[in-house]
Amino acid sequence: MVLRIVSLNAWGGSLHAPLMDYLADVDADVICLQEVARTPSSAQDWLTYRDHDVALQQRANLFDEIRAALPGHDGFFAPTARGDLFDGDRAIPSEFGLATFARTSLTVIAQAQDFVHGAFSPDGWGPHPRARNAHCLRLFNHEDGFSITIAQMHGLRDVAGKGDTPARDTQTQALVELIGRIWHGDERLVVCGDFNVLPDSRMFGALGELGLTDLITSRGHTDTRTSYYQKPGRFADYMLVTPDVEVIRFDAVAEPEVSDHRALLLEMR
Repeated sequence: MVLRIVSLNAWGGSLHAPLMDYLADVDADVICLQEVARTPSSAQDWLTYRDHDVALQQRANLFDEIRAALPGHDGFFAPTARGDLFDGDRAIPSEFGLATFARTSLTVIAQAQDFVHGAFSPDGWGPHPRARNAHCLRLFNHEDGFSITIAQMHGLRDVAGKGDTPARDTQTQALVELIGRIWHGDERLVVCGDFNVLPDSRMFGALGELGLTDLITSRGHTDTRTSYYQKPGRFADYMLVTPDVEVIRFDAVAEPEVSDHRALLLEMR
């Protein structure tokens, strides 16, 4: 059995229709998403995130919409904060964070989620750089008889850029500790997400000590962004694997464009 894993910063569902089509059509066994909202108290399709002069449209209940579109998957939501989105001038509390979907034929035998930077903010989005978390699932593949741990993270955003900082070093240490809670060390491990770091980051050295190799840089990919991203610096998203992962196919998907980030697609045994 070839396992298909997708990692994607969903951009709050800004490109909702193509995003939903892609997630249904790609037929992935595990989908790791960053920047997903959940607003149970609102029936609106769209709400607005505001931060000073920034206003971004957010799909209000993207997590629940994706869960409904993937009835053969279990869904897990890991919020980083609960703050206000806006319907006109009306503020509506919403949660924002990571979403992971795993096909129900894969048994979840362990999981862990925790913060790798900051802590949960229940009364607003919090100060910059805002809290970040990670989610790890240990799954059993019955068809082939092996366990695999898959971890995803949305790395902290720093207005000064994506270079190494003490906060990012601490974030990496927290991610390694979180992975160690459920990964047994002698089985397949995949780590992915929007890390918000550069390819030469110290983070990759630390993850390399777990035996992980990044598939973006090691396979010559130079862009994890789409045409919707207009700023310089085209690296943000990464996927790393241990040597026991047999990579059948890996791509930073250029088409279709479903976000300002490219989807990372791994087919493996």
